[in-house]
Amino acid sequence: MLIFKIFRADEWQTLRSEGVTTGAPIDVADGYIHFSTATQAAETAAKHFADVDDLHLIAVDAAPLGDALKWEVSRGGAEFPHLYREMTLEDVAWAQPLPLIDGVHQFPAGLKEAAT
Repeated sequence: MLIFKIFRADEWQTLRSEGVTTGAPIDVADGYIHFSTATQAAETAAKHFADVDDLHLIAVDAAPLGDALKWEVSRGGAEFPHLYREMTLEDVAWAQPLPLIDGVHQFPAGLKEAAT
């Protein structure tokens, strides 16, 4: 199962250049890295990244994360994946830009299909 992280361009660049990250400022403050499932990713983008351009969608395979990945109740009673360790570049299955067009982030077609 893939889980997803939305990074601003500078956060994605940090992971690419350093090979490791503790996440965005909210992740550091909360003590874990926030992820979303395919069904949660668009809502996460709309809620936390409204009108933010130059984002990147990062896909991570959940299975190899082992016990460091916890599923915890968050907004609306839904369980969200939270990573309780640094994220490494090796964790990344794929990454791609998440363009903002007419105020809406454009997710990959495959992700939309997985969410339905």
